Amino acid sequence: MSPFSRALVAVCSVLVLTGCAGNVGGSGQPESDDTRFVAGDGKVQVFDVGERKPAPVVEGQTLEGAATKMAAGKVTVINFWASWCAPCRAEGPTLKDVAARTKADGVEFLGINFKDQKAAATAYDAQLTPGYPSIHDQSGKVLLGFSGTVPPAAIPSTLIIDREGRIAARALGAVKYQALLDAVTKVSSESR
Repeated sequence: MSPFSRALVAVCSVLVLTGCAGNVGGSGQPESDDTRFVAGDGKVQVFDVGERKPAPVVEGQTLEGAATKMAAGKVTVINFWASWCAPCRAEGPTLKDVAARTKADGVEFLGINFKDQKAAATAYDAQLTPGYPSIHDQSGKVLLGFSGTVPPAAIPSTLIIDREGRIAARALGAVKYQALLDAVTKVSSESR
C-alpha cells in the first residue's frame, strides 16, 4: 500500500469514528497533527488573524466534470458534504442562502463532495441547486490536503478562507444560518 493510500485510509477511518475528542492547542486551533474525529455542534470558530494557517491548494473536477479551484484573493467558504449525510442535507439551504446573500460582496462558496457516489451527489446537488460548484472528492485528496493545518474532521465541516489564503474559521457539524453569515461577514469585512 502506497503512503498516499495509507494516509487516505487513516483519514477516512477517523471520519467514521464517533465520540472522540479533538486536541485543541492554546491558540484555539487544533494541533496540526490532530486528525481525530470531532463530534460537530455546528458552532463557527473564527481564528485570530495572527493564528491563521495557510490553506492548501483546493482544486479538482466538479460534479459536472469541469475543472475548478479555489480563487486566490477572495474570501471562500468551503463546505465538506455527502449526499448520504443527514446534517449535510439539513444545512444545504443555509449554505445556499448565505452564498446568495454574500455573493455581491465577492464571497465565493465551493463544495467538496466527500466519499460519495457521483450519481447520488449529482442528484442531490441538482435538487438543491446551491448556486456554486462542488468538487467530487471520492478519493479524499482535497480533504488530505488539509492535514497539518485545520482539518475538517467531521462531515459536514465548513471552512472560511480569508483573502490571504489562510483558514479564518471552521465549523464542525451543520452550521446555523446566523452563525455562518456573521462569520463570513466578519472575515469579508477585514481590511483588504
